Amino acid sequence: MTERRSIFIGKKPLHAYVRAVVMAMEKGERQLQLVARGATIGRAVDIAEICRRRNGIIAQGLPETVNIGEILCSSEVFTNEGQKDRTVSVLTIELDGIGDVPTEEE
Repeated sequence: MTERRSIFIGKKPLHAYVRAVVMAMEKGERQLQLVARGATIGRAVDIAEICRRRNGIIAQGLPETVNIGEILCSSEVFTNEGQKDRTVSVLTIELDGIGDVPTEEE
């Protein structure tokens, strides 16, 4: 299995992460994974769906088909000095780009 490039989802606007997916796929990286922790999990789901449907002007630069692959749910424990350990949920969504990326003229 090939190593997938990870895009970590944070608090930036959705279009910033969709653009990151588009740029990676334009460079030939067709197997990506979105990784979100805690409160950003919903944002990762939205980004995956925007990419799958190719919604919006930015997403038009994606390949003909973007499939959502395996979705993994896990948790991580964060340790802070002098504080109680925190368990945070982690969601990983695999994206696979299939087909050609549109050219500039389209």
